Amino acid sequence: MESKDHELTGNDYERLKRAVTLLENPRWTAKVTDLIGMPIEWAIERLPKRANQIISKATTKAIWQALNAAVATMNARHKGRPKRWMHKGAVAASGAIGGFFGFGGLMLELPTSTTIMLRSIADIARSEGEDISSVDTQLSCIQVFALGGKSKSDDSTESGYFAIRMALAKISSEAAEFVAEKGIVDEGAPILVKLVARIAARFEVVISEKTSTQIIPVIGAVSGSTINLLFIEHFQSVATGHFIVRSLERKYGEETIRTAYTSIARSINK
Repeated sequence: MESKDHELTGNDYERLKRAVTLLENPRWTAKVTDLIGMPIEWAIERLPKRANQIISKATTKAIWQALNAAVATMNARHKGRPKRWMHKGAVAASGAIGGFFGFGGLMLELPTSTTIMLRSIADIARSEGEDISSVDTQLSCIQVFALGGKSKSDDSTESGYFAIRMALAKISSEAAEFVAEKGIVDEGAPILVKLVARIAARFEVVISEKTSTQIIPVIGAVSGSTINLLFIEHFQSVATGHFIVRSLERKYGEETIRTAYTSIARSINK
């Protein structure tokens, strides 16, 4: 059997294939392009002056707020399947508000929608056997915002799932030790500032794409909800793939899963 060749048993090989598809073939840009009926680059070019500064500030604020929420309020009390549609409804509502107020509503809407998405990501993590009361899992939830985006400086060797995880591994480990020791998020702590900056740099690109479509006059508040639905679906998919991989790593070991993952990714991209 194919799964035996990769040392994965039962349905685990198929689960890993699903994770590879979700993590290596993101469909966010294609879906938004289909929605607005024009290349997303066209919409980005029509962002107001100083847009990059405002988006960067809003993105950093959103990641800080999500980090605070993760450490302060995550717990393992909830059971059952992830409540994806409940979180989608909340994010759609915030998207309608953001679409109504346009670019000026970004600083209010983005931290709100990001925190809602974090709840959904944590729900998915829990469903894959994670202890969401642990600092390691909490930071892994935050990392999803980096895994679902890209950096403007990315090239083909830096944008793969494991490449991003490796780039964040050391700083995330140091940040986890700091948070575990202090029990709180200190926004003045250099290691946390560095972690947030790394994640925000990747998340910011997706935010630019999202914001550019929401401020186009012909779209308005109604499609602001639709864009936010695509937005949360994208990060829910990334979270699902990420926590499937982590679940399998706990069962088979990191090296076995990485080898199988790489083999699957190569076969998909042929």
